[in-house]
Amino acid sequence: MRRNLSNRHIQLIAIGGAIGTGLFMGSGKTIHTAGPSIVVAYLVIGIMLFFVMRAMGEVLLFNLRYKSFQDFAADLLGPWAGFFLGWTYWLCWIATGMADLIGVTSYWDYWVHSKGAAVALAVGTLLLLLGLNLLTVKLFGELEFWFAIIKVIAISLLIVAAVVLVVIRYQSSAGHRATVSNLWTHGGFMPAGWTGLFAGFQIAVFAFVGIELVGTTAAETKDPVKTLPRAINAVPIRVLLFYVLALLGIMSVTPWDQVHADSSPFVQMFGLIGFGAAATVMNFVVLTSAASGANSGIYSNSRMLFGLAHKGMAPARFGRLSRSGVPTWGLIFTVVLVGCSVLLTLSQSIMEAFTLVTTVASVLFIFVWSMILISYLRYRKLHPQAHRTSVYPMPGGRVMCWVVLAFFAFVLVLLTQQPDTLEALEMTPLWFILLGVCWLVVRRRTRVDDSGTEAVPPQR
Repeated sequence: MRRNLSNRHIQLIAIGGAIGTGLFMGSGKTIHTAGPSIVVAYLVIGIMLFFVMRAMGEVLLFNLRYKSFQDFAADLLGPWAGFFLGWTYWLCWIATGMADLIGVTSYWDYWVHSKGAAVALAVGTLLLLLGLNLLTVKLFGELEFWFAIIKVIAISLLIVAAVVLVVIRYQSSAGHRATVSNLWTHGGFMPAGWTGLFAGFQIAVFAFVGIELVGTTAAETKDPVKTLPRAINAVPIRVLLFYVLALLGIMSVTPWDQVHADSSPFVQMFGLIGFGAAATVMNFVVLTSAASGANSGIYSNSRMLFGLAHKGMAPARFGRLSRSGVPTWGLIFTVVLVGCSVLLTLSQSIMEAFTLVTTVASVLFIFVWSMILISYLRYRKLHPQAHRTSVYPMPGGRVMCWVVLAFFAFVLVLLTQQPDTLEALEMTPLWFILLGVCWLVVRRRTRVDDSGTEAVPPQR
C-alpha cells in the first residue's frame, strides 16, 4: 500500500470507473426498453452520483489518514458500519467483476462464435489481469491509464463519426438514414412512456458503478488534496460526453428500434450501417472496457479486504502484503470468485446472466453510496467547524444528501416493477442477514481508532 498513483493515474482511473460494461453492453437493453428517453435516466443518475462523490471527497480530505470511505464510515458511524460497508463493497465488485467477465465472454463470442471457446478466452483474460495485478500498484495504474485512453478515444471517434454521418445524411443498406429526427420519429422521444423510462433505470444505474473507485485509491495517491477534487469535478463533463452525447449519436445514426438488447449498441451501430471493420475495432474497445472493469474490481476488492483484515473484520491472511506492497491473497480470492461467473453463462443466456448480476450489483452499490451520504451527515454533525473550513465542501450539503437518498429509494421501488430485476432484488436481503450474523461473531475483536486506520493487528 504505497503512494505510487500519480495525478494522471487517478484522473484516468476516475474516467475508467465512469465508463464500463454497463454502458458499452448494458445500454443495448436500456435503449431497447426506453428508447431515446433513456439519456434522461443517465443524466439524472449522473447528477445524483456527482453529489455522492462530492460528499465522499469532503470527508476523505477532512482526515488524510482515511484510506477509503470504509475507514470514515467505521470512524464516524461505528465499527459495524465499516464492517457492513467494507464487505458489501467487496460483494459489489464480485458481482460487477462477474458482469464484466460475462461481457468479456460476449465480446470474444463476436469473433470465435463458440460459447465454450469464448468462456475459455474470458477466463484467460481474467488470469492475465491477476498476474499483472500481482506485480505492483503502479502497474495497475498504468493498465487503467491505457484502458481508459482507449475508451476515451473510441467514444470520441464514435461521436465524431455520428456527427459526420448525420451531416451527410448517410443511408444504410437497410434504408435507414442518419438524422437527428430519428430521436423522435420512431414512436416519439418516449416511445414506451414513463413505464419504459423507469424500466431502464436498472442497467442505467449499473453503468455508473465504479464511479466512487477514486475513494478506494486515497491511500495510494501521491497528492490527494489536489488529485481527488480534480477527478471528482470532472464527473459532470464525463457524464455529458460519454453517456448522453454517445448514446444520442448512436440513436441518431441507427433508429432506436433497430438496436438489439442482447449486444453492444456501440458495435451494432457500425455493423448496421455496413462498416464491418469499424465494428470489429469497436468490439476490441468494448472488450478492453470489460477487462478494465474487471481489473478495477480486482484492485478495489483486494484493498478493501486488506483494510477489513487490519480491523479484525476479515481473516489475517488478507492483511498481508507481498514484497512489492500488493495484497496477494485478496487478489487471488477475488479472482477465484469472479471466475465462477462463467458457470452462469453456461447455464443460461448471456443477457439473462448479465441482468441477474447487474441488478444485484446495483442494489448493493446503492447501499454503499447511501452509507457514504449517511457518513457525511454524521461528519457534519460531529465536525461542523471542519465543514466551514473545508478545502472541498459539498455543494448543497445536508439538503442534497436527503434528495439523493430519496432518489435511491425511488430507484429501489422501480426495481420491483420488472420480474427479472425483482428476482435479483429479493436475493439481496439474505446478504445483509448473513453480515448481521457474522458481525455478532467478530465484533468483540474489532476496534477502530479515531482515524479510521488500523487499531488492532490482524487476527485469525
